Amino acid sequence: MARKPRIEFEGAVYHVFNHASDRADLFASAEAAGAFVACLGEAAIRMQWRVQAYSLTRNRYHLALTTPRGNLANGVHWLQSAFGNRFHRFRAGRGAAFKSRYRAILVEPGPVLSDLVDGIHLQPVREGVVTWDQLPKFRWSSYRGFLRGGEATTRPGWLCASWLSHRPPLADTAAGWSAYARQLETAHADQGGMDRFARLCRGWAHGGPAYLAERKQDFGRMTEARDWGRTRLAARNRRNWEERLEAGIQALRRRLDEAASEPKSAPWKVALATWLKRHTSATNRWLTERLHMGPPDAVSRYVGETGSGLRPAAGEILSTLTATVGN
Repeated sequence: MARKPRIEFEGAVYHVFNHASDRADLFASAEAAGAFVACLGEAAIRMQWRVQAYSLTRNRYHLALTTPRGNLANGVHWLQSAFGNRFHRFRAGRGAAFKSRYRAILVEPGPVLSDLVDGIHLQPVREGVVTWDQLPKFRWSSYRGFLRGGEATTRPGWLCASWLSHRPPLADTAAGWSAYARQLETAHADQGGMDRFARLCRGWAHGGPAYLAERKQDFGRMTEARDWGRTRLAARNRRNWEERLEAGIQALRRRLDEAASEPKSAPWKVALATWLKRHTSATNRWLTERLHMGPPDAVSRYVGETGSGLRPAAGEILSTLTATVGN
């Protein structure tokens, strides 16, 4: 029987997690853990996710994230595939890095999300990866990034602290995070907190009666529509791609109709494709259709070569484009 698609809608919040596939210590090395966090950041920027929390243990990851554009499945597929490819490069491995079916459980913003964030931050301690005293310095968790202070710090732009508003009187400041650390220590000593997190790893949705009723209605509408709402979400994503493409074209002082008459790997086209790949969920097929860059796999090759410094002309244009338009 075919698997049902994920329940996706704009603004949905999820607890996403998965285990290693036949690798007990997938994240045991700093190289592997760092590669996953880098992929997570890239996925968040591409998909415009808001990552509320994350942590890695030796063989699994846990994420709390919001999907403003309703693109969970595309984003997690890209995240796991990108990490798997990079992992194989430096480990010369084969096969899937993760189990084929990740879990994605809907979560209501508010106290439930706040409990989930606590549970994710405490997982490295509960699984024996670090001690409680070591947790603030543990690199592969959002907890360390949050503790560095408020929003004016070097915390990644894709790491979101909106869940903190549900923990009054905490604020996104150095003092607020110190207070959160004390709250998390209390949660660490609370067996009930462990039980709550275990429950948040089961089922399909967690929240109050009204939230669950709404999600059941969404489920019914998606089932009746047969395409699970994906036609509407796909159209919205394509509008976003077109808007970003137009912004990039204008920043480069080009016209889209020039693309057909210029070489497939013209530096400005490669730079524009690289920028769009980094900051949207645009597919290779759509990019090659709009920019006339040859077969879809050529786009991946050009983008990869630009990132590796093998296309310096495109790299210079990309730097200008990023400085002009940003993310």
